[in-house]
Amino acid sequence: MLTISKRGEMMPASPIRKLVPYAEAAKKKGIKVYHLNIGQPDIETPKMVLDAVRKSDFSVLEYSHSAGNESYRKKLVQYYRSVGIGVDYNQIIVTTGGSEAILFGFMTCLDAGDEVIIPEPFYANYNGFAVEAGVSVIPITSRIETGFALPPIEDFEKVITSRTKAIVICNPNNPTGYSYSRSEMEQLKELIKKHNLYLFSDEAYREFTYEEKQVSAMHLQDVDDNVIIMDTISKRYSACGGRIGAFVTKNKAVLDATMKFAQARLSPPSFAQIAGEAAVDLPADYFNTTKEEYRSRRDLIVQRLNAMDGVFCPNPGGAFYAMAKLPIDDSDRFCQWLLENFEYNKSTLMLAPATGFYGTPGLGKQEVRLAYVLNRAAISAAMDCLEQALKIYPGKTN
Repeated sequence: MLTISKRGEMMPASPIRKLVPYAEAAKKKGIKVYHLNIGQPDIETPKMVLDAVRKSDFSVLEYSHSAGNESYRKKLVQYYRSVGIGVDYNQIIVTTGGSEAILFGFMTCLDAGDEVIIPEPFYANYNGFAVEAGVSVIPITSRIETGFALPPIEDFEKVITSRTKAIVICNPNNPTGYSYSRSEMEQLKELIKKHNLYLFSDEAYREFTYEEKQVSAMHLQDVDDNVIIMDTISKRYSACGGRIGAFVTKNKAVLDATMKFAQARLSPPSFAQIAGEAAVDLPADYFNTTKEEYRSRRDLIVQRLNAMDGVFCPNPGGAFYAMAKLPIDDSDRFCQWLLENFEYNKSTLMLAPATGFYGTPGLGKQEVRLAYVLNRAAISAAMDCLEQALKIYPGKTN
């Protein structure tokens, strides 16, 4: 009898996408579904970025360099310099989305059986990348009561063993929207120096911080060999389908080893590199407009959530996600119920149950993630649905 691999059995399903069949069924019944479950922005991809692809002129769609087009990597040097990060183009490997950058980091720096520490709740796909690389995720819990601030450093110290090789952060954070402070980043710096660990920093949402500027892991001093940035154009330029990211480090040995993985997958997508290169030339105020739109949406959704009976939502400092605690028995059951059994004005909403963002079993059962990637009118309508749903949900708690 043919079998699948243990790795295949262990590979987790996406907590963000697993409810899609229920949403599709609701739509077939004529119900409008407000998608707050996934970080797909409705902001238009900049025209000049798309035009660069449309106007590209070549007779053969060739492989690029395995590290990415040199012209694009040199443009990325300009981009990183603009956010206070000084790197050479040879310290950048262009990847197939930020996802491949994360996987490259795990595969290059960790052996099977090694451990990575990740503050939870965390981006669910870190679990999948860990399974692919044969490494174990050790979660330490951040809490909604503190707005999901970095857990105390003592919590990290308690779980560091001889198998611990790295700490993974997402800053600003998906799914919580929390943006780590300079003090918190300095604490992490001292920790990785003390225990000789890698710090993998997923900085996909760098531009979207609302009160304080993002503190990059590459802004930290004296840890150049420890720090690896995983980056992407997906959210920055509303270009999720481009699948272009970047793996950035000053560690020469890591870069040399990662290049072998990059060569094995041949090259990153050509058209999207053209798009990414053009994006670096966007006007300096491009992010100001986009960020203000997200800030306005954030303020609306947080205000609406906290005005509902029994709901608590801390104010996220970045990205475009909010985590809320609801008066419900089980977030997986509630999110499915919204799609299967509820409608208000022929509408409902799709949320991401928080259970899939925790590594510790049993956590997140009263929490959901909301992506404020829809316009204010749609957010208001979705919140109307949620408010009514919470009044009649059979599993409501006091």
